[in-house]
This record gives sequence, C-alpha cells and structure tokens, in this order.
Amino acid sequence: MGLKIGYHVSIAKSMDLAFDRAEALGCTAMQIFITNPRGWADRRLANDEKERFIEKQERTRIEVVAHMPYLPNIASSNSIIFKKSVNALKENLAKCNDLGIRYLVAHMGSHMGHGRKKGLDNIVEAISMAEQYMGSTKLLLENESGHINAVGADIDDLSYVYGKADSKKLGFCMDTCHLYAAGYDITRRSVLDTIDRKLGWDKVHAIHLNDSKKPLGSRLDRHDNIGYGHIGIDGFRKFLSYDKVTSKPLILETPSRQGLADDKELRDIKRIYESLS
Repeated sequence: MGLKIGYHVSIAKSMDLAFDRAEALGCTAMQIFITNPRGWADRRLANDEKERFIEKQERTRIEVVAHMPYLPNIASSNSIIFKKSVNALKENLAKCNDLGIRYLVAHMGSHMGHGRKKGLDNIVEAISMAEQYMGSTKLLLENESGHINAVGADIDDLSYVYGKADSKKLGFCMDTCHLYAAGYDITRRSVLDTIDRKLGWDKVHAIHLNDSKKPLGSRLDRHDNIGYGHIGIDGFRKFLSYDKVTSKPLILETPSRQGLADDKELRDIKRIYESLS
C-alpha cells in the first residue's frame, strides 16, 4: 500500500473541487473543512454538490480527513460555549457520515483557567454527548502544543481522555509541530516508543506533518515548511523511518512561502519515504 499524503486544500465554490485541487498537486490524501472554519453557522450542501463529492471520492480514492472549525472549544466550562461546541461537533460528524468521510479532527481546546482535569473531563462529556452522531466516522482529537490553558499537549492527557471516554469511535491525530513544541523530540526513536507505550500509535489514525518555527519545548504553535524549521529534513527522515507512522494519512498544514513550489514539500516527503524502502 502506497503512502497516503497530501495538503489541507480549499473547498471554495464547491466542496468537490477539493479533489481536483488535490489531484493537481499529486495528493493521495487531503484535509478539508466541511463547515465555515471561522464561524458557528453550518454550511448546507446542495444534493448535486454532495453527489459530485461522493463520486470523486470513490473515483480518485483520495483519503479524506475533515477538520473541525476553530471556534468550538469542547474543553470549555462556559455552559454556552460548551453547548455550541458540542452542537458544532454533532453537525460536523453528521456531515462526515453523510459524505462518507472516515475521520474528523478536532482540537482538544482550552480549560480557560478552570484547570487541566476539568478541561479533560469536559472533553470526555462532549464525546459522550456526540457519540451517537459518529456512525462510521472516527473522531480524532489533535494533540496541542502547550500554549497557556491548553489541554492535550501531554500524551498522558490523551491517554486519560481515551480511557475515560471508552469509545471505539475515538482516536487521535498527531501534529508533529505540536509534539515538538510540547517537548517531544520526534527525531528520537525512544520518544516515539514512549508515545507508543503511553498511548499506542494504533490509536493514531492521521498525522499532521508540519515543521516547527520554534525550538523543542517552546510551547508555541508555529508551523513551518518541511525542512525550513527546527525539525528539519533529517528530522523528518528519522520520524518517517518509524514504521508505525507511515501507514497513516499524512497531512501537510504548512504555510505558503514565496519561491516554494506548491508541491515541493509533498515531493520531498515522498523522496524521503522511497529512500527508506
């Protein structure tokens, strides 16, 4: 089975056009928003748009990963924000099921000063409230970089939520920049083994492949282009040599950079992977 890799791509004008954009870049996987990424309102699909999306998904065999919008915070203790966040989660899960999308990524969020355990317990409650909407879609919680009040930067946080939620429809998306910022040196096999022991790479179903503008343990979420940050090309070669990560969809969320070809990072990662075979 070949490498599943691609970018976060736009759904502008019509959601199915994401497949055309992904194909043009040589993607075998892609990530998309299926609702407004910066608002609460749902975006309803016309029947013909849905049909085109499903047809292109079946024809191209591109692995689709959906991402929740930015506003929801399922770790919040504010009852209004929490309710709106859970409703947004339900809407996104329902739409993923309708479109045949296997994975929905959600940020774990911020406890907003109410303490780490309270934030984690709020996430567990949100999962329980939304579980009936998951259907054939897995909810993938994304690890955080460790900014103030964030939960999910520590692998123990992820393990805690997984154990308390006790849901077979729950998994994780690991972001390499976030791991590095949180102090996990992903260029070291011993660190990857520690993650496997504490959480299990089998519970990770997608990976955000991003370099880090900031050094190890910075606690700052600053994505950089592959090979331009502190992880570096050699670091990604070491990370990708760990056989438990390359079976997952690899999604690049790297910034645009003047003079950098749109598909260069994709080609670089493919070359690294092929050199390891």
